[in-house]
Amino acid sequence: MDLKTTLDIVGTVLGLVYLWLEYRANIWLWLVGVVMPVVNAWLYYNRGIYADFGMQIYYIGAGVYGWLMWRRGDRHRSAGDNTQGIRHASARELAVMLLALAICWGAIYMFLSRLTDSRVPVLDSFTTATSIVAMWALARKYVEQWLLWLAVDAVCVWLYFYKHIPFHALLYGFYTIMAVVGYLRWHRVSKSGQM
Repeated sequence: MDLKTTLDIVGTVLGLVYLWLEYRANIWLWLVGVVMPVVNAWLYYNRGIYADFGMQIYYIGAGVYGWLMWRRGDRHRSAGDNTQGIRHASARELAVMLLALAICWGAIYMFLSRLTDSRVPVLDSFTTATSIVAMWALARKYVEQWLLWLAVDAVCVWLYFYKHIPFHALLYGFYTIMAVVGYLRWHRVSKSGQM
């Protein structure tokens, strides 16, 4: 087995662990979310998915940010304040997320189409821009983060098969299904106020 296949498999296993922890809203997802990008960065760069490669650097920082946000929320909850629990984003927050997504998508697309040899700049920039916003929404425990991941995951299935990363493509197929399941669970939890 070559190194690329090994990294594909290791990244896939870490991705499954991450998803399970995210579904459970377990803070340890952020630790896996710091390790997994190191594995995936090398794989994506060597397959010419440059925005996804760059995204891995963001994921490391987002993992630290998410850990700190969730730790802070856990301390507030233990003091009786549940403001950091799972909740729906407000209309204003959704508008900001969509605006941020559009700006990031356009900027990343311009970079990829003009400064790299990317053969998939539209999809690569879309998944990266959406992932940036989705990670921020996950750190804030917004239910809608699952809808953003649903869009990313569905596109990544095709993109990763196209780029010959089959295990990741299958992983993202599973992610697509779990994004729906995760959304339904987090929506239910947000209504009940319990985790």
